[in-house]
Amino acid sequence: MVNEILQTAQHHFEESARRLNLKNNIYDRILWPKERIERNINPILPDGSVVHCKTFIVRHSDTLGPAKGGIRMTSSVSMDEVTGLAMEMTWKTALIGIPFGGGKAGICCDPQLLSPDGQEIVIRSFTRGMLRHIGPEIYIPAPDMGTNESDMGHIRDCIAYSSGIAITRGCYVTGKPLILGGIPGRREATGKGVVYTLLGACEKLGMDIKGLRVALQGFGNVGSVAAQELARQGAKIIAVADISAGLVNESGINVEALLEHTCQNKGQVEGFPDAQVMEGADIFQVDCDVLIPAAGGSQITHTNVNKIKARIIAEGANAPTTPQADEVLNDKNIFVIPDILCNAGGVFVSYLEYTQETQREQMTLSMVEQRLMQRMQERFNEVYNYAKDRTLTMRRAAMDLAVSRVVQGVRSRGFRP
Repeated sequence: MVNEILQTAQHHFEESARRLNLKNNIYDRILWPKERIERNINPILPDGSVVHCKTFIVRHSDTLGPAKGGIRMTSSVSMDEVTGLAMEMTWKTALIGIPFGGGKAGICCDPQLLSPDGQEIVIRSFTRGMLRHIGPEIYIPAPDMGTNESDMGHIRDCIAYSSGIAITRGCYVTGKPLILGGIPGRREATGKGVVYTLLGACEKLGMDIKGLRVALQGFGNVGSVAAQELARQGAKIIAVADISAGLVNESGINVEALLEHTCQNKGQVEGFPDAQVMEGADIFQVDCDVLIPAAGGSQITHTNVNKIKARIIAEGANAPTTPQADEVLNDKNIFVIPDILCNAGGVFVSYLEYTQETQREQMTLSMVEQRLMQRMQERFNEVYNYAKDRTLTMRRAAMDLAVSRVVQGVRSRGFRP
């Protein structure tokens, strides 16, 4: 059975290819991933037990530059899921306008079952095993679901140690701790990028961000940062859900109090006292102005899409909406800010980290935030104007712009080896 994220990514490309009238020689070159690597690792954990993990790296495209994408560590991650996410990254990097292609990695292991030392051992084992496939001109990983900046620091150290040098030659990984060459604002970049595109949508639709009622699925890095920034802008967070529970408060949830609660509750919203409890799945039927799916993929489906009451959906997660549900949203005239635009802030700031480390530069937080805001606003306006001129949805406009740039790259490079 093909993974839903891969199905969604292929569906959107195939639709765009038809609209752009791509020829077979271009179509096949762009659709199929350039390289898919699977490797088994068997690290020994601190308690003496051995864990068996399948690991994957997919380089979907390097037409516009080295493959870029995070390392996902979950108990269910698969080659197909990683392939779909790598394809999404191809469109995202092309759309946001940075010289990267699409890539992704996966480690099939539940990080919740690992101690910090155990996770470091697994990450270092993955790095040693995949050393030939990671590099500034090949594939540049970053944090994703189940991994964090500490893991990126361990990858950097593992590669440097293997070469007998103090630092890596070039930027092998982004999302590192600041002390190891990371960049300020990287953790917050995806969530803030969601807000910047949402501000653009409000401006175009004549909606005031102040008093806007927002529901969020997911309260990790993306959801929590978006909630903080939206609250600062005057929006009202009326509902939040994660894997543990759903919360609703029509008067507005105190975001800072919820953040403090999750910090003391293993990152989960369950048990927060100042809101009514609901089923997490009920987040999709909350009466709100904006819905932000910022959790996993394939969350908005044919089973719940008709319950959605929001006017705007800002896709903070990767591929949160299935193609079937997307058609329903179009019929309901719900304004969707597609994932390859909405959550591209993280990879844009990863690019800034890449250039900073490659050039041995240092950027301040204000410089990063200014460049992030400017780029997200520019790309939102570009997609919006393209969609309006051609009577397309935002998703179709974003896909056509992204695919066109990859096509241009293929043609510019030529077809001969």
